This record gives sequence, C-alpha cells and structure tokens, in this order.
Amino acid sequence: MNSLSRLAEILARHVEVDGIHESAIKGVGLIRASAPTMPMPVVYEPTLCLVAQGRKQAVLGTTAYVYDAAKYLVASVDLPVMGSVIEASAARPYLCLRLNLDTAELSELAIRHPAPEADNGAPPVGIALNKTTPELLEAAVRLAGLLDTPRDIGELAPLVVREILYRLLTGPGNGLVRHMAQANSRLNQIARAIVWIRAHYTEAWNIDDVADVAGMSRSSFHAHFKAVTSMSPLEFRTQLRLQEARRIMVAEAMDAASAGFRVGYESPSQFSRDYGRAFGMPPARDALRLRATSAVAMG
Repeated sequence: MNSLSRLAEILARHVEVDGIHESAIKGVGLIRASAPTMPMPVVYEPTLCLVAQGRKQAVLGTTAYVYDAAKYLVASVDLPVMGSVIEASAARPYLCLRLNLDTAELSELAIRHPAPEADNGAPPVGIALNKTTPELLEAAVRLAGLLDTPRDIGELAPLVVREILYRLLTGPGNGLVRHMAQANSRLNQIARAIVWIRAHYTEAWNIDDVADVAGMSRSSFHAHFKAVTSMSPLEFRTQLRLQEARRIMVAEAMDAASAGFRVGYESPSQFSRDYGRAFGMPPARDALRLRATSAVAMG
C-alpha cells in the first residue's frame, strides 16, 4: 500500500460520517464527504489542507483553486471563500487532513532555515496550491497514524507537525509560507488587519481605521490587502456579513431583515442586493432552499 492509499485508509477509519471532525491531535481536523456538495461560504483560517481522496474547489474573489491528492492548499490568513467538494462518491468519499498552521513555530523554523535569497516583495495571494511531495505525504501519514496509538500523540504529534511545517517551508513553492513566517512582512500586517475586521465586521468604520491597525498608509494598505485577499477591505467586510447572515437564517430560522440588521446592515434593500449578487437569489428564498436541503440530508 502506497503512502496516499495508507492516508486515505486511516482517514476513512477515523471519520465514518460526513462533515468536519476535530481529531485527538491538537490542530488537526478530518474531513469527509460522500458526495459532491453545493458551494458554501466558509472562512479559511491559516491552514494546510492535504487531500487523500477526491477533489475540492475554493473560490476566492473570482479565482477558483482546485486541489486534490496531487496538490495541497495553504491559506495564510483568514479568508472568506466559497468551498465545494467537486469529486466524491459513497465508494470513494472525499477525505482530507486539515492542519492549523502555527505562525510562531513557522517563524522559529524560518530563522533556523533561512531562504537562500531575501524576499522583500509584495505579499502573495493568501491562498496557494503546491505539489504534494512524497516527503510531505509520508509525514502526513505518520501524523494521521498516531490516531491509532493515542498514547503516543502527546509526545510524537508535535514532532511530526514540526516536520510538516519544515517541509512546507523548505519545499517547492514555499513563498507564501515564507511570508507567513516573517513577523514584519506585509502579509502579517494584513493578517493583523483581517483579525481586527473579523472582530468588528458588524460595525461602521473606514479604511483609515484598519490601515492604522496594519501600521500602513491608506494607499499601501488598500493595495496590499487586495493583493492578499482579492477583495477591498470593505468587500471583505461585506463577505463576512453575508456569510454570517446566511448562517443565522439557516441555523436560527431568522427572517432576512433581522439577519441583515444583526450583521451590520442598516438598509434591508441594500442587504438584499448584496446577498443576491453573492449567492444568486434573494436571502429569504436562499435560506428556505438551504433549510430544505439540510432537512433532506439529515433525514
């Protein structure tokens, strides 16, 4: 059995129900889907996604990132995307190992293993796809395999996670991870601003407020923010508002106007227009469709 088959076999045994499941290893999640899924809004936090089986798509702005067993995904900052599993079946479900990325540990490793050449350029887009190397895959198999020996997790998991971070930092296409590891990089300045926006997305503020958080001029902040997220800061806030409104309309059966007010909209008509552009239909109709889909899936 090769490394990829071994990883798929381990994940399939430890997650038998569709969904995202936190594992006994800190920062490691297991994801399964036995059929393709409709595009759903989600926030990708600093994460590595290693697919063992199937294929997924994440859309950031107007760019689609498709990843599978041959290509892993790294998200460097908190990003609102539309995610969907596009290849999965009951016989061969989508299986993915998700690892939260610790930027402090990445920074420490980057000091020990500096890049051959300094990179002081503009920050890359906040999502990157890279080829899954045999070394990275083998480390992922060993990490997942610890789920079979829980007594070993406390001592060995941190060592294997560190190896995975090392592989990301020194492997091909490591530019994005290198930027994450630089405490004073433009990417980390944008990351600070994103954390602030996520905490204040329901409030009214202007670009200068967030540029101050990032420690950048207004024009520089706007340009670098769009380079990383493919959105302006205000478009980013709108995406966060719409994602949360959609969630509460489905989960809490809240009406559209109330959901819009809760996430910061003062005008129901503006909320409806923005929602329709993002999700393709009016909020009330979309929420009704999603609740019905959920009920069928659970039945």
